[in-house]
Amino acid sequence: MRSRLIGFALAATAAFALPAAAADVTGAFRQGSTQFVISGGTGYAFKESYFVLGAGANYYVVDGLNVGLAFEWWSGSSPAIYKLTPSVQYVFHQVPTLKPYVGAFYRRTYVDGLADINSVGGRAGAYLQAGRNTYIGGGVVYEKYVGCNSGVYRSCSDTYPELSITFAF
Repeated sequence: MRSRLIGFALAATAAFALPAAAADVTGAFRQGSTQFVISGGTGYAFKESYFVLGAGANYYVVDGLNVGLAFEWWSGSSPAIYKLTPSVQYVFHQVPTLKPYVGAFYRRTYVDGLADINSVGGRAGAYLQAGRNTYIGGGVVYEKYVGCNSGVYRSCSDTYPELSITFAF
């Protein structure tokens, strides 16, 4: 009887402790959280090298699942390029330390002097927690250009790495 009572007490304690532990695991990827993303690096287009700066925001509609909007500015070469990207992404917040993610996006690219071009793509990678609400992300992106004219563009798809620093509030 005593062992049953101890087992029941342990089970009851675990049942009440699990929801609190699950909330802690969710952290910055919790429903209602907002993240601001700043990105930078280099890009290559039209046989030119560019310096790329980006900014965006993500909002978590449920634990781990965000919708976002990002803007990129490609500078340092000609023609000028700007990109606007709505996206959806899932972060596997249950995984300790390294948080894998997968996502999809639609992108509208504005190129001075040329017709705008649309693309769709996917991304996968992981976030490493660098502080209480700060994450460093790294991954790979695949992007396919819709209605691409191979006579104007060197390639109608791209695969490239991405790095980000995320501050979550």
